Amino acid sequence: MRRFLLQSFLYSLIFLFFVSCKTYKLTGVKSISNSETTVENLYFSSNEDYVYKCQMDIYNNHVSGILIIKKIDRTTHRVVITSDFGNKLIDFEISDNDFKLNYVLPDLDKKLVINFLKNDFQRLLKREYPVTESFEDDNSKIYLSKIEDQSYYLFYNKDNSLLKKVIYTKNNKEKIDFTFDAKKHIFADSIDLQHKDFNINIKLFQITDTE
Repeated sequence: MRRFLLQSFLYSLIFLFFVSCKTYKLTGVKSISNSETTVENLYFSSNEDYVYKCQMDIYNNHVSGILIIKKIDRTTHRVVITSDFGNKLIDFEISDNDFKLNYVLPDLDKKLVINFLKNDFQRLLKREYPVTESFEDDNSKIYLSKIEDQSYYLFYNKDNSLLKKVIYTKNNKEKIDFTFDAKKHIFADSIDLQHKDFNINIKLFQITDTE
């Protein structure tokens, strides 16, 4: 069963190269003066472990496990994914510019799989964003951060200033949406990661809280 899921996953990743994404454009917003030069995603900034139930839907195949994230320093995190029974699947350290693979289950030791996890978690765990432009709508302050051919749109709730969404684009094409449900700045109770160019969705649900 596990080998079948892996094969389906690999075929799905290959398929993405033949799929184009639509151009992303903000709608219903107005431009505002840049009050911030840098904004942050603080959801993984605590020194305590972040532990989530992890559910992945990969082209109608469902995979579940436990995700543990530990901050090593300001820019680097260690990420461990285990099965529901506690068997380690993958263990790596990651920052904006570096990736170190500590362990991977042989069945998962494929370049496409490793790159998929590396790219998604570099986006999820990215902390600092230089602000290029600022916008707002009725509910959110929105900051655009452009880094070479990549752009990040960060949506902060006006009522509580919590980050509620990050939209990642490349070459103006929408690639990944990250949606956060949170009660405080340093910990998201749930996270929904939705790819736009192929049918992969990752959902994380809080197991242990952090102060």
